[in-house]
Amino acid sequence: MTQNTMQPVRAWAHERAGHYTAIRRQIHSHPELGFEEYKTSDLVAERLQGWGYEVERGIGGTGLVAQLRRGQGTRRLGIRAEMDALPLTELAERPHASRRPGVMHACGHDGHTTMLLFAAEYIASQCRFDGTLNLIFQPAEEGLNGASRMMREGLFERYPCDAVFAMHNMPGLPAGQLVFRDGAQMASGDTVVIKLNGRGGHGAMPHLATDPVMAAASIALGLQTVVSRNTDPLHSVVVTVGVLHAGTASNVIPDSAELQLTVRALDRGARDLAERRIHELVNAQAQSFGVAAEVDYRRGYPVLVNAAAETEFARSVARSLVGAQGMVEMGPPVMASEDFAFMLEKVPGCYLFIGNGTHIMEGGCSVHNPHYDFNDTLLPVGAAYWARLVEQYLPAA
Repeated sequence: MTQNTMQPVRAWAHERAGHYTAIRRQIHSHPELGFEEYKTSDLVAERLQGWGYEVERGIGGTGLVAQLRRGQGTRRLGIRAEMDALPLTELAERPHASRRPGVMHACGHDGHTTMLLFAAEYIASQCRFDGTLNLIFQPAEEGLNGASRMMREGLFERYPCDAVFAMHNMPGLPAGQLVFRDGAQMASGDTVVIKLNGRGGHGAMPHLATDPVMAAASIALGLQTVVSRNTDPLHSVVVTVGVLHAGTASNVIPDSAELQLTVRALDRGARDLAERRIHELVNAQAQSFGVAAEVDYRRGYPVLVNAAAETEFARSVARSLVGAQGMVEMGPPVMASEDFAFMLEKVPGCYLFIGNGTHIMEGGCSVHNPHYDFNDTLLPVGAAYWARLVEQYLPAA
C-alpha cells in the first residue's frame, strides 16, 4: 500500500478538521472528572448513534461502547479513548479555556476522545471493512482505574476483542509523529504510605523521646538503595518520596511521622522486588530507631506491555499513512503509568504515542501542567490513523 492510496482518508480528515477542532475545544471548555463525564459521554453517544453505531452506555459508570458490524467477518477490533479531566485550575488564557475552576483537560483526553469520534464518522460513512469494530470510550483514567471497572462490569465478555489499541499525545515530540515500542512501554505505578509511631517530647530533651523524624529521614535516604543496590541496573525502577509530614513546632519532637511514595518499574519482577525490599528496609530502619512502622503498599497500574505482533501491525499502518519520516519504530519507554495496561493484560494490543509538538506555544508544554493544551493539528492525523487501522485490521473481501 503506497502513501498515494491513503490520500482520500487524509484529505477527508483535513476537510473536516475545523469541525472537530470546535468539538475538541467544546469538550476542553467543559471538563469533567473521572466517573463524572456525563456531558462528554452524552456528546459522544449522540453522534455515534446518529452514524449508525449500536451504543451501550453505563459500562464503568459513565463509560460507553459503540459497536459497528459489517459483512460476515469474525475478527473483532477494539479502539479505546479516555474522557476524564484532571483536578487542576487552568492558568493559560485562551478562548476555549476551562470554565470550571479546579478542573481542566491537562492530559489531552479531550483530544483523544475527539480523534476517535472523528475517525468514527469516517469509518461509518466512508470505510469498507468486514468484521466487528468496538469503540471504547473510557471514564476515569487519571488514577481512578476506569479501565478495570469497565472490565469488571463485563467489557470484554460483552464486547470481545481480538486486539485492542489506544493512543496518547506526547509533548516534546514533533506534532503528528507516531511513536511505537513493543514490550514494556510504560511503568507500573504503586503508592506507598509509611506511618512511623514513636514517643514525642521536648526538643531540648531528645533522650526522653523516641524520634520518628530521624527514622523518617533515614528511611527516605535508605529507600534509594532499593534502586541503586537491589534492582538490576537494566530494569528501571523509581522510588520517589513525595510527601513527608511530621511535627508542628520546632522545639517539639512529634509522636509520629508519615511518608508517601510513588514506586515505578518497567519490569514485573523488579516491581515485586521493590515492594519486598521497601517492606524490609522500612521495618529494619524503624526498629533501629526504636519506632513502630506501618507500611500500606497500594498496587496501582501494572506495567504496560505492548504485544509484538500487534505493535508491528500498528507500525505497518503508520508506514502506509505517514511514511518512515513521520514515525519512530522503537521509541524509549516512559516511567509514567496508564490504566490501559489492564486491558493489555487481557487482550493483546498496542499503545502508541502521537507527538503534540516541540515548541512551548505549540503543544510542547508538559501534560499535567496548568498551561497545557492539546494540539489541534493532531486531530486529522490521529483520525486518519484510526480509520486506516480499521481498514487494515478488518479488510473487506
